[in-house]
Amino acid sequence: MIKKLVVTDYNFPNLIHEEAAAAAEKATFQTANSKTEDEVLAVLDGADVALVQFVTVSALALECLRPGVTLIRYGVGYDNIDIVAAKEQGVQVAYVPDYCAEEVADHTVAMLLSAVRKIVSLDASTRGGQWNPVKQAAPILPLNEATVGFLGFGRIGSLVKLRLEPFGCRFIVADPFISDDFAQANGLEKVSTMELATQADIVTLHAPLTSDTRHVVGPDFLQAMQSHAIVVNSSRGELIDTHALAASLTSAQIGGAALDVFEREPLDMDHPLRAAPNLLISPHAAWYSASSIERLQRLAAEEAGRALRGEPLRCPVPEL
Repeated sequence: MIKKLVVTDYNFPNLIHEEAAAAAEKATFQTANSKTEDEVLAVLDGADVALVQFVTVSALALECLRPGVTLIRYGVGYDNIDIVAAKEQGVQVAYVPDYCAEEVADHTVAMLLSAVRKIVSLDASTRGGQWNPVKQAAPILPLNEATVGFLGFGRIGSLVKLRLEPFGCRFIVADPFISDDFAQANGLEKVSTMELATQADIVTLHAPLTSDTRHVVGPDFLQAMQSHAIVVNSSRGELIDTHALAASLTSAQIGGAALDVFEREPLDMDHPLRAAPNLLISPHAAWYSASSIERLQRLAAEEAGRALRGEPLRCPVPEL
């Protein structure tokens, strides 16, 4: 029986890799730019493998699929797919967690260094005619005296640590999924989440978004942080209670923050973060490089080929 590969939605300039994957397996190929649930249901009808970018694949959509269908999410996250319903329906879900790991690590460290060295405020004050670096930037902690705390330590966290090692930082980690032995072998001291808040000069977030980690950086965490400490987030926006963070920055409860991701994107024009001091923000850009989009599509299409052939998936969602 001829199999069917579909793309539910996309914003790529072309689908060369996806079309080639279908052709190689003699599968039919269908594309759509679904936005509503009805449109999702229509494009998924009869699909054996579906590539999904931004559209929500709900429990209702999954109930309409036969067991053994494979969904492949273009990207690192898969929050837009109901994973619990997929498991109940026997639907496989894969993702592409490594297509932009180097880029995100680069962006994270760039934001971290800019926040620590207060590059944005120094740039603004210099452009404004001031020439008083100490008054504008103090205090700045030398990186070789800084404790960097990793809240979560997966692929990207390890790459961030690798980039920071030459600066001579001390490294601590709060992550229930790594052992003390693993932490020690990787030059990390394992601590609790609240110990990380109190000890770290720099907190960098690399945790998945779950019911346990949503708003893990909230009022209690922020209250426990040192007054000069900064928070860096290029992971998941909802890890931070951004209204609590805005209040902490405005009151100088903490020293600063650098964010590439937000609870709601684009960031609302009236969000208090936009007026918060000592904050560096970018528009969910950490994933991007001249090569990352092509890499994402190629890896996703290769996974689609495996699914069409009935081979084991390279990156199945861990929850499944």
